[in-house]
Amino acid sequence: MTISGSIEETRKQVKEWKAQGLRVGLVPTMGYLHEGHQSLINRARKENDKVVVSIFVNPMQFGPNEDLESYPRDLDRDAKICEQEGADWIFHPEVEEMYGPDFSGYVDMNTLPEKLCGASRPVHFRGVQTVVSKLFHIIPADRAYFGQKDAQQLAIIRRMVLDLNFDIEIIGCPIIREEDGLAKSSRNIYLTDEERKQAVILNQSLEEAMKAIDAGEKDAAKIKNMIVKKINTAPLAKIDYVEVVSFNNIQPIEKIEGEVLIALAVYFGSARLLDNRIIL
Repeated sequence: MTISGSIEETRKQVKEWKAQGLRVGLVPTMGYLHEGHQSLINRARKENDKVVVSIFVNPMQFGPNEDLESYPRDLDRDAKICEQEGADWIFHPEVEEMYGPDFSGYVDMNTLPEKLCGASRPVHFRGVQTVVSKLFHIIPADRAYFGQKDAQQLAIIRRMVLDLNFDIEIIGCPIIREEDGLAKSSRNIYLTDEERKQAVILNQSLEEAMKAIDAGEKDAAKIKNMIVKKINTAPLAKIDYVEVVSFNNIQPIEKIEGEVLIALAVYFGSARLLDNRIIL
C-alpha cells in the first residue's frame, strides 16, 4: 500500500490502473477511521480491482466556530486500518496541495443544502461539494463510497454527479452502529461517559418512529413530534434539528410516502451527532 500527498502522483497511478482495464473504487474520508469507514473500504475492495482512500480534513467545510483544529487525526492508525482492509493507495494531501495560493473556485447548488445540516452550517456543503469534485478529478475512479449516516451529504453528492455529468457511480452504504445502537462517528470520542450513555436516545427515537410508520402512521408531523419528545427525555441532549423530508430534494413533506429521509442532529456537549432513517 502506498501513501501519497501528491495530486500528480496519485492521478498518474490511477490513470495507469485504468489504462490496464482495472476498476477503481474511491473512499473519501477525513480520517480517524472507524468501523463505518472500514465497511466502505471493505465493500470497495469487493467491487473493484483497486481501492483508493482519501484522508483529508477539509478546512473549507468547517465554519468559524467549529472543530477544525481539534478534529481527531492519526495517520499511522488510519494507515494500518486501510492496509488491513485491503486498500491499495492512500491520498493524504496537505491543505496547500489541495488549495493553492488565491484559491477561489467553488462548487455549490440550490435547495438541497439549505435545510437540515445546511441551515446551521451554511458553508459546510459548499466545502463538501468543492473537495469531492476535486477528488473526482484527481482520482478518476469508477465508484465512490459514502456512508448513509451523512444522508444529506449523500443526496447532495448524487445530485452533483448528475448535474455536472461526473463519470462515476455513487454507492451509499448502511450506517454502522455500536452494540447499543449509537451510530459510529469520529466525533463520538468527544462524549463524556454520561453523554455517551444518553446518546443512545437518538437511535431509540428513530426505532420508535419506524415502528409507528410500520404500524400505519403516515403523518410526517406526528412522526417528527414523536422523535422530539423521545429525545427530550435525555437531559443532556440539545436538538439542532429533527426533520422529515423527501430524500430526493431534502424538502419538508406532510405525508410519509415515496423516498423519505427522517434525519436528526443533536448536541451532547460539544459533540454534534447525526442519525437517520431512509425509507425507499
